[in-house]
Amino acid sequence: MKKPYAPSQHPRQPLPRDRETEDERRLRRFEELESIGRDSWRVLRIMGEFVEGFEEMSQIGIGVSIFGSARTTPDDPMYQKCTETARKIGEAGFSIITGGGPGMMEAANKGAREARVPSVGCNIELPFEQHSNPHLDHSIDFRYFFVRKTMFVKYACAFVIFPGGFGTMDELF
Repeated sequence: MKKPYAPSQHPRQPLPRDRETEDERRLRRFEELESIGRDSWRVLRIMGEFVEGFEEMSQIGIGVSIFGSARTTPDDPMYQKCTETARKIGEAGFSIITGGGPGMMEAANKGAREARVPSVGCNIELPFEQHSNPHLDHSIDFRYFFVRKTMFVKYACAFVIFPGGFGTMDELF
């Protein structure tokens, strides 16, 4: 059986991040591993994440959620189409909500900035994945996917879907 990679041996280098994720803190502190399974504390963490998300998102006004691939590069024509689409939506008076990461999310947040409307990123804490893009006015980190998805839906009056993979398809459905 193949051993899993330790964080320092992972073949993909972690992307720069402003702060350590909750999962990274837990893995670093072995003595806390026993408490991960305690459901009563997990319920409080989930509730706290909803409260923080609701507080931050309540400030953005009416938004449009834009989904798409995190792997699209700025030289891709779809990246430029996404920026243009988000800018036009912003010019119509809507905030732009994305997953806050690179690719199409970055393109949409860039378009929001160009339109001078709130640019929101609902990021997910993953140890070796997504980082926040530089075009965000509001960046919220979530630990639980379902809390993050609630923010995409609760604060949007419309959804725009650009090409992506399984994550984009999951967000769409």
